[in-house]
Amino acid sequence: MNKKMHHYTDGGLKNVWLQNGFELRSTPYGKGVAIHDVEGLTKAICLALAEKSSPLSGIEFRYIRSGGMLLSQAGLGAMLGVDVQSVARWEKHGRLPKWADKMIRVLFLAHADGDQTVSSVVNRISTVERLINQKIVVREVRNKGWRSDLVTA
Repeated sequence: MNKKMHHYTDGGLKNVWLQNGFELRSTPYGKGVAIHDVEGLTKAICLALAEKSSPLSGIEFRYIRSGGMLLSQAGLGAMLGVDVQSVARWEKHGRLPKWADKMIRVLFLAHADGDQTVSSVVNRISTVERLINQKIVVREVRNKGWRSDLVTA
């Protein structure tokens, strides 16, 4: 079967082509693409980016940060010890300091490999950012004391 490849441009990527793992579908809004395993695809792309020999572009850096590590610019900035404006500038203009290029690769590879220390830091920052808009609701349960629940605002 000679299937046509799909140019995958998610997140602004320009150099990714899918050989398989997708279906072209007709939708009420026109033609669409259904990806079979988006999480697996994102990880595979991030691994390829982390292992490429040339410097990362700003778009590739952003893809690893947001897609591969699920971190905001502020979250990654906190991990790297820089302000959010620095991360935004690197992504927008594509001029990354060499140390930031190397560090995002190391962090992603350790995270993807299951390094518990790195994964726990990445997951904690990502979770905290998602939970910022939650309320803690505390209630007293008869004969059981106080109980708390997190409620998304």
